[in-house]
Amino acid sequence: MKIAYTCWTWMRLGPNPTQELAHELFEQSVKEVAHLGYDCVENFAFIADYFPDPKVAKDICDKYNLPLVNVYGHFTGDAAVDVPKAKAQLDFLHAVGGEWFNCQHGGYKEAPYDRPLDKEAVRNIANISQEVGRYAKSLGITLCFHPHAGTLVFTRDQIDFFAENTDPQYVSFCIDTAHTTIADIAFIHLKDVDPAFKDAADARAKMGFFHALGLGTVDFRGFVNVLKEGGYDGVLCVELDRPEICNFRSAQVSREYIKNALGM
Repeated sequence: MKIAYTCWTWMRLGPNPTQELAHELFEQSVKEVAHLGYDCVENFAFIADYFPDPKVAKDICDKYNLPLVNVYGHFTGDAAVDVPKAKAQLDFLHAVGGEWFNCQHGGYKEAPYDRPLDKEAVRNIANISQEVGRYAKSLGITLCFHPHAGTLVFTRDQIDFFAENTDPQYVSFCIDTAHTTIADIAFIHLKDVDPAFKDAADARAKMGFFHALGLGTVDFRGFVNVLKEGGYDGVLCVELDRPEICNFRSAQVSREYIKNALGM
């Protein structure tokens, strides 16, 4: 298995983003993650907007011998917007040599945080995922849908219904250890969590209970053992939405845990 780190948290571009700033922050993230001994990186798919020439991004990754293997996009539910946007992001990913495309429903902006199964809405997201996944496969890329708290596809019945309405040859799953439990998978996010998150009042507060590996209660040893027993040999990508101190320190804590506790 390869160990990756999610670099989107470095990409805080502010109200007036520029290509120059995006390139600077992207290189800083790759440089720091490479220094900590990770094998590869992922990033949010919006970085494609700042690299009209994908070779610039690939050259940065090559400089530090740290490939960008995955980008992570979001679907609004409007196919006329989501599909062409995702295809452009896939073209960028293909150009830099990436292998996986994570995606999710973009989530709700209003309460309640947890919602019952909405079959019509989930079927729509499934159809978008199918169409994008078919294009991804034509490029040799695997689309991995990410069940995510606060979105249309989060609970067991929502995941089951989504799976029933997608074809596994076009749509796989990215499972996040802090969001859900194991399913048919092609890409994995590792993230620790404090169980107290369930009592938080809203989505932003809940996200604040995610932690670097080893600082929460997720049984990573058991999780990784299950993966090994099942023959999984893909990427384990560490992700942390809100670094406790800074991106570098959080990535360092997680890398040390993976090495010392998981022997990887």
